[in-house]
Parts: sequence; structure tokens; C-alpha cells
Amino acid sequence: MFFYVAKVGGFFLQPSNFLLALVLIGLLIGVRSSWRKTGRRMIWLGALGLAICGFSPAANWLIQPLEDRYARPAELDGFDGIIVLGGAVDTIVTGGRGDTALTMSAERITITARLAKQLPDAIVVHTGGQGIIVSSQATEAEGAARLFADFGIPADRVVLEDVSKNTWQNAVLAKDLVKPDPGQKWLLVTSAYHMPRAMGVFEAAGWTGVTAYPVDYRTRGEEDRTLGFSGASKGLRRFDVAFREWAGLAVYWLMGRSTAFFPGP
Repeated sequence: MFFYVAKVGGFFLQPSNFLLALVLIGLLIGVRSSWRKTGRRMIWLGALGLAICGFSPAANWLIQPLEDRYARPAELDGFDGIIVLGGAVDTIVTGGRGDTALTMSAERITITARLAKQLPDAIVVHTGGQGIIVSSQATEAEGAARLFADFGIPADRVVLEDVSKNTWQNAVLAKDLVKPDPGQKWLLVTSAYHMPRAMGVFEAAGWTGVTAYPVDYRTRGEEDRTLGFSGASKGLRRFDVAFREWAGLAVYWLMGRSTAFFPGP
């Protein structure tokens, strides 16, 4: 139930959808003379919000603290396994085309393959099923397995968890499947903006010995704090991603599924 509520609620609370709806509702109710002033206010408010989120540096202000929260480890030595969270495979296109299609978070897979070569004794755990409401013809695990084989990673090194639909299930179901031993060291690979929530969730789920390895950065760092966007679509997309992540941090913390509101090293 939580999965469906989160997906439906997230759609309507997504800033770009909310602001666009505000404009459209303003246009509709503005037809009536008694509502004309309210309609105009809604249109202007929605348009102003879309302009700020789409063209200003606001999206970078939201996402940069998330990306900078965890740094990559200085050395890669002694890790028993690599955990990569789903989100890199487009399950709808993959199911329709019969070959792995990647999303904007493709680095979760490609950099995991590089890490697997750097750590030849480590197992690779991919956790992710179908993170969408409408079922598709493929799971993320299927698409990831195909790519890992293409990268030359032996199948006996790969563990696939193909049921989880969100970050909490990623941690719990993968832990149940792998049954990590105390004292083992694990690298956790996910998008940099998602890493604070992922680390808080894995710690709350009781998976010890986890070290963050953020990938899929969307900003360069401090120099992007004053950088706006030449096209509104990119700014709005980044603002939506950052807003959803901050909302996710709050919800997971309130539900006891994370160790803190903003987990850190």
C-alpha cells in the first residue's frame, strides 16, 4: 500500500505537475467572471513557480547538498561485496524491445561493472524489481544481469533481487537474500542525490559495514550554485528529482525507515 500511495501522491505533489495544474485550473475557473481574479492569481503564481524552478539555480540549491553529503572512499580494499540499487534500467522499454534500455541513472550499472573489475573477489548484488505502478514485461534485475554478462562479470559473482519496489525493500529484501556476515564490508552504489536516504535506510534495516560510493552526479559542485538553466525542461526535471528526494527523506524518517532525517557520514 505504501508503494502505491507514494507513487500516486508523488505524482500530484511533484512541483512541475502541481504548478502546471495551478495554471490550468486558473485558466478554467477564470472563465467565470466571479472567479476571474482568483484564476489570474493562480495563473501568475503557477507561471512564476515554473519560471523559478525551470530557469533559476533553485534546482541546484536543492540537489547539491544531497550530492555532497557522502564522498567516495579514498581506497578500495577489502570489500566483500558491491550493492547497486535499481533505477538504471527502463523496464518498460526493456520488456518491449527485448534488450536492456537504460535511464539517466545508467552510471549505477556501468560504474558497478568497473568496481567489479577493481574488486575481483567481491560479489555484486543488484536489488530492484519494477518500481512502477503498471507492471512491465521485464524487471530491472533481468536487464542488469544482461549487462553484467556483457561486461564480463561471471554469473556466479552476481546476486539478483528482483522483487523490491522502493529503497526500503531494496535494503530488507537484499539483506534477507544475501545474509551478510558480521564484519563484512560492502560498497553501496546509487545516485549521489539518493545516497543519504539509501545509507539511512540500509543502516535502519540492520545492514552493517556499508560504505557509500555515490555515482550519477547531476552538478559539478559549488560552481553550479549560481548556474541557471537555458531550457526549462532540464531545470524542472532536476527540481522534481531533488524535491522528491527531500520529501522521501522526511517520510522515511517519520516512518522509522531511516536513522535520521538527513543521514551523513
